[in-house]
Amino acid sequence: MKAKTGVSVKLTPGGRGEFSVLADGKVLWDKSQTHRFPEHAEILSQLA
Repeated sequence: MKAKTGVSVKLTPGGRGEFSVLADGKVLWDKSQTHRFPEHAEILSQLA
């Protein structure tokens, strides 16, 4: 991720199947709303 965007990432374990992607406190993806995992491009496009 850092090589493509210059952004450092941190994995924080959750519970109950949670999966969210946040950047600077903004939610970029929330599996509980989409009911699926994001494609890489879906996240990268929001970081560009």
